[in-house]
Amino acid sequence: MWRSTIPRCARPGRYAAVMPLVRVVLGVALALLLFCGVPVPASAAPGVIPGVEVFLADVPAALKGKRVGLITNSAAVNRAGTPDIDLIAAHPDLKLVALLAPEHGIRGAAEAGVSVGDSVDEKTGVPIYSLYGAQGHAPTPEMLQNVDVLVYDLPEVGGRTWTYVSTMALSMQAAARKGIPFIVLDRPNPIGGQIVEGALLDPAYASFVGMYPIPARHGMTVGELASLFNQTQGIGADLRIAKTRGWSRGQWFDQTGLPWVNPSPNLRSLAALANYPGTVYFEGTNVSEGRGTDRPFEQVGTPWLDAATVAAKMNSLGLPGVSFQAVTVPVAAGAAKFGGQSIQAVRMAITDRNAYRPVGTALLLIDAIRAQHPSDFAWGPSIDALTGSDKARKAIDAGQLPALLAEWDRAAAGFATSRAPYLLY
Repeated sequence: MWRSTIPRCARPGRYAAVMPLVRVVLGVALALLLFCGVPVPASAAPGVIPGVEVFLADVPAALKGKRVGLITNSAAVNRAGTPDIDLIAAHPDLKLVALLAPEHGIRGAAEAGVSVGDSVDEKTGVPIYSLYGAQGHAPTPEMLQNVDVLVYDLPEVGGRTWTYVSTMALSMQAAARKGIPFIVLDRPNPIGGQIVEGALLDPAYASFVGMYPIPARHGMTVGELASLFNQTQGIGADLRIAKTRGWSRGQWFDQTGLPWVNPSPNLRSLAALANYPGTVYFEGTNVSEGRGTDRPFEQVGTPWLDAATVAAKMNSLGLPGVSFQAVTVPVAAGAAKFGGQSIQAVRMAITDRNAYRPVGTALLLIDAIRAQHPSDFAWGPSIDALTGSDKARKAIDAGQLPALLAEWDRAAAGFATSRAPYLLY
């Protein structure tokens, strides 16, 4: 959206004959810098440029001198790993006056579901207002009293149940009510932007883990989602998006060149993110989704699980891109499920991430566990909110899951078409 300030390569001219020598000299110089331990500037490295860098390199004239309320956490960084908080606080054209913290807090360290209170950022002295505490999930008029523009930069993980997406939508509504611009500093979808999976959320089951009718795996960036929500849900925000540079929809996070920072305490790897749109459903059962183990969201289990039998059954299905392993893993004391115990677990080993479909796979795994342990397995109160309706629970209970999965595939294909006007990349 904003002009990039990255210099363009020099055009060939009368010095073309000496360019091979220049390249050799530059190559030797770069090698010496690396050998001597001198860091190469981030701008010299190929890869994706996040929206925060695009925005700060050329702040629009209408926003210069404005008081900024920043919705962010420690996972929102530039290519050098510097957090947005420090970048915006130091920028001469902007005045950071408020920080707004989502679930997990401004430093991303609080566990899921734990209320976060207001505080003050020690480094900048800027007040931090919680969007996951006693005052609810939306910015209040008091939080925005001195704010001229709301800026949003939080990592996306690719799944509908990620609460940061709801934080963004509620904050857009707050900005619209106050009549101030809402700026999204866009980032790549870490699990790619091509695959869409799962049914759209039924509005009757809207909650903070899914406000609007999008699929479980939507394949969109936060900027694209903001545009979709703003138009289809009638939010009416003065929405402006600082697009990411250099990202293509087929790229996964490890192909971007961006530094990895855990988006939350239990999403610690790209493999966890690849599983998350499906394995998050285990939060709505009495089977652990892996919190408190060494691989949250990559393995699920309980003390009573016959993991070897369930893993063998899942492998017999020949599902694309994944195999299943029976493992025994300890659970850390204090974990919400089976803390301090050892559990029998089924681990998902992804063999082809572009073929793997985590949503359907997770539901088939729940179905297999329930069939193997009908007297032990139980649904939790959040399952319908997580899956977006009561259909998954009822289909599994009735032994009709294959028909539902076929229905969901059709719904996902329809969304992949209808989202097209909102795609930026």
